[in-house]
Parts: sequence; structure tokens; C-alpha cells
Amino acid sequence: MTLDLIAVGDNCLDVYLSKGHMAVGGNALNVAVQWRRLGLAARYLGVVGKDAEGDIILAALGQAGLDPADVERRDGSTAVTLLQEQGGDRRFLLEDLGVGLGYVPEPGRKSLMMAADWVHLGTNTPVSLVQDLVRSGRPFSVDLSTRHDALPLDGVPLAFASGPERADIPVEPILAAFRRRGARRTIMTCGSRGAYLDDGVGVRHVAAWVVDPVDTCGAGDSFIASFLAAWLKGLPDDDALLEATAAAAATCLHEAGYPQTLGRIPSWLLEKYADVIASAEVQE
Repeated sequence: MTLDLIAVGDNCLDVYLSKGHMAVGGNALNVAVQWRRLGLAARYLGVVGKDAEGDIILAALGQAGLDPADVERRDGSTAVTLLQEQGGDRRFLLEDLGVGLGYVPEPGRKSLMMAADWVHLGTNTPVSLVQDLVRSGRPFSVDLSTRHDALPLDGVPLAFASGPERADIPVEPILAAFRRRGARRTIMTCGSRGAYLDDGVGVRHVAAWVVDPVDTCGAGDSFIASFLAAWLKGLPDDDALLEATAAAAATCLHEAGYPQTLGRIPSWLLEKYADVIASAEVQE
């Protein structure tokens, strides 16, 4: 059986200033790329600006096996994140969501979404899109990340969220809150603590793989993509969780949310954000 999978939402150009390179990512984009890497019929619906940053993201999508024509271009800026790393700590100098904030596909692309076998909504999804999918009865998932209260969950088939990594913080009350708000199933990833699945009846736990991470960026997105790929093929929850955990660990062993050629930061981009970079340097 061939599954028609569509990821909808965020993309971003991650600029690692301290390393001199940049990568393409974003929750929804990463999930779609990982699906393609698993050999699945996946598409990515998103939006970029009519700028050079958007050109970079579209080129990367094509290299990853996705169709750049599925992505809209609108007036405004492409999402960009400026990062610096010091002693292993990541510092965000800028998180500009650009035209992707609150993205809703135009009617033609939205019709494609409504016909998919499964839809995954990335972070910063607008309430209206969640409500449309619930009303349609279309199977879907949404990534809440750390914004647990950002969206209504009544009727949501599957919610993904990021949870506490500290072992002294109980996860059951958090999962119970998702259940009370209407999520039928919730998966919460908790870093080195592993992941928890609440199916409305009980809670399952899978331990995280122990690795020496190069970069944890995108590990949660790989978890989501792998879990859905396995689960939608009919694997039991426990087996799908194991596959997802292995995929997340593998992503931690390379830079960026998926394997890609890291681009050098062009001089025009450094000039464009010179004020932001200079302000950060003054604060150090």
C-alpha cells in the first residue's frame, strides 16, 4: 500500500554564525524530508519569501527529493534563525518566522492536503487549520513542541510534544492534561529521558539511545517521521516507538535536521543582519 503523506508548515534557514555555515530545516520540512528518505510518497507544503533565503530553501528541497513547486512564495521574508555556539551551548540571536508564521495553504494546495492519507502539521500551526482538519475527519498529527497550550486539541488524532528531560518532573500530569483537552493520542519526547505515548488507556515508555551527540537539531522531527512511517504501515506502538527512537539517535550524530551539504554563509546575508550580530556582540 502506498501512503500519500503531506507535511504542512514551518521551514527555516538556520545560520550557525560561530561555525560559518548554514542549514535548511524546520519541523514540517524535516518530517517531509525524512519521509522521502524512508522511500515514502511525501510532499511538503509551506511558504517562503521572494528573497535569496527562499531560493536556498527551495534548492535544498529539490536536492532532498521534494517538489519545490509545492511551496508558495509570498511577499515578505523567509524564516531565518541566527545561532551562536559557545562551549556547547546554543544561543539564538534571531528567530524570525517571516511569512511562515500562521501559514495556511492557498485553496489548491489545501485541497491536496485534505485528500492525503495522513497530514502532519508543524509547529506554529494556526488554530483554523487544526479545526478544518478535525471537522473534515482527515487523519493528522500536530507538533506542539513546547507550546502545549497553543492549540485546541479536541478531536486531534495524534499530538506530539516536547516534555521535561529532568527525571524528577512527572510526565503523567502533563499527558493527562493533553487527554483532558481532547487529544486522542499523545507522544511526548523528553530528550535523554526517552519518549512516552499515551493512547487514552495507558502510558508506554521507550528509553532513549545513549549517544555522544554532534547536534540535537531535528532529532524530534526524525522521531515523528519515523514513528508515523512505521505506525501507518501497521506496526504496533511499541515497535514504532523503537524505530522512532533509533531514528532520533541517528539524527544526533550529524549536523542539521537531516543529512545535507552545509552551505557557507554568504557575505550578503551577514551584511543583511549586521545590526543583529553587532548588538549580540556588544551584549557579550
